[in-house]
Amino acid sequence: MTPTPTVAVIGAGISGLTTLKMLEDYGIEAVCFEASDRIGGNWAFDNPNGSSSAYRSLHIDTSKHQLSFRDFPMPEEFPDFPHHTQIKQYLDSYAEAFDLLRSIEFETRVEHARRLPDGGWELTTSRTGAAAGGATSQGDAADTDTRRFDLLVVGNGHHWDPRFANFAGEFTGEMIHSHAYIDPWEPLHLMDKKILVVGIGNSAADIAVELSSKVMRNEVVLSTRSSAWIVPKYIAGKPADKYFATLPYVPYSWQRKAIQLMQPVSAGRPESYGLPTPNHKFFEAHPTQSVELPLRLGSGDVVAKGDIARLDGETVHFADGTSDQFDVMIQATGYNTTFPFFDRDFLSADANNHIPLYKRMFSPGIGNLVFVGFAQATPTLFPFVEAQARLVAAWAAGLYATPEEEEMHRVIVEDERKYIGHMLDTPRHQQQVDYFLYEHDLRTAEIPQGLERARRRNTWRNSVGNVVGDEGNNGVAAAQVTA
Repeated sequence: MTPTPTVAVIGAGISGLTTLKMLEDYGIEAVCFEASDRIGGNWAFDNPNGSSSAYRSLHIDTSKHQLSFRDFPMPEEFPDFPHHTQIKQYLDSYAEAFDLLRSIEFETRVEHARRLPDGGWELTTSRTGAAAGGATSQGDAADTDTRRFDLLVVGNGHHWDPRFANFAGEFTGEMIHSHAYIDPWEPLHLMDKKILVVGIGNSAADIAVELSSKVMRNEVVLSTRSSAWIVPKYIAGKPADKYFATLPYVPYSWQRKAIQLMQPVSAGRPESYGLPTPNHKFFEAHPTQSVELPLRLGSGDVVAKGDIARLDGETVHFADGTSDQFDVMIQATGYNTTFPFFDRDFLSADANNHIPLYKRMFSPGIGNLVFVGFAQATPTLFPFVEAQARLVAAWAAGLYATPEEEEMHRVIVEDERKYIGHMLDTPRHQQQVDYFLYEHDLRTAEIPQGLERARRRNTWRNSVGNVVGDEGNNGVAAAQVTA
């Protein structure tokens, strides 16, 4: 009987949880390392591991109809756009329903992941929080452990390492990133203040709306370099994303053109309520979904400005030649894609957040490593990571093999041209994908083709170089499939 590969999963957010579930479906056990004392990652509000970007008032921008896992629908009683506490409740229910907690080692941080010359991975972990016991500091030698695994799944998320804009000069008022924002009183007291919010993504819109309520007695200015197209949350009384689905058999460029023609009818032009003219067409950058921001702009509660030219103490000079003084700057300027457990010369994203991954998952030439959840999927994330996790399980079971390295590089270029070739070249859009096209490709082409590639290889080599057969428990191929 052939042994199944040993699998390590980093992170117990949505990527780690779906991966554990799919691996279990294939009869493959895994160990998931989670630095926090709870699951949920970004959706665990006030997460002790510092990874959560959720603020107290946060509601999901994707409706529950699009966000639900395909094999575990959200409760019918949930509202169309659940609060973050309900998303966390949903993930807790998911983990309980599929008995995932038994595979997770909580308060255990992966300090270093080293790929071994003879195959497999060596992971050095440390205990965190209360689990650290008598250790004198995080990563103390007396409280570290080293273990080996055949396969490594990386799901540590990409909304936890704040990216700050680099402006000329220095701002001497109070400044935080939106990652640190909790509410108008934490971590800063934000009443009776002149506040500059930098950025125009969903977080920037939510924060600007919250702080511009007249009851807060603030003056709020929103600075945006690229501006944005604002999309409504409801159309004809239904969540707007219920009407959205990209058709896999119609050229993507045609569909974008049709959507661009329809946009002014559904939501109007940004200039109509005071935003600068976007430097891109609709769907050439990630749109911002907000019902309230256009109202606040149109009511004068939020004033929109263009890019920042330079900073001078508490004075901010804008590109249009105007200037103003501010007490507080909140930068909602995105995140870095970071893998702190890898040596930088081994694998890292570049300064523009670009990392070339086959199907947004596999790094060519590293056959025992896979990434889950490292994409900005439109319009939904949860089913996207679920689709990726399904492929990961097939890969770990030997029922999927990637192409040869040269072909992987060719497809990476082709896919990036398809998904981001028309997008603004910014850090935010380096991993953009259309969920419907991506999932259709995995389900109808990539997984079947990967199965055929695996079948053509009548012998397999596991991560320590042993030749094994292609049948394991219950007829599941049990060895690592390398590129």
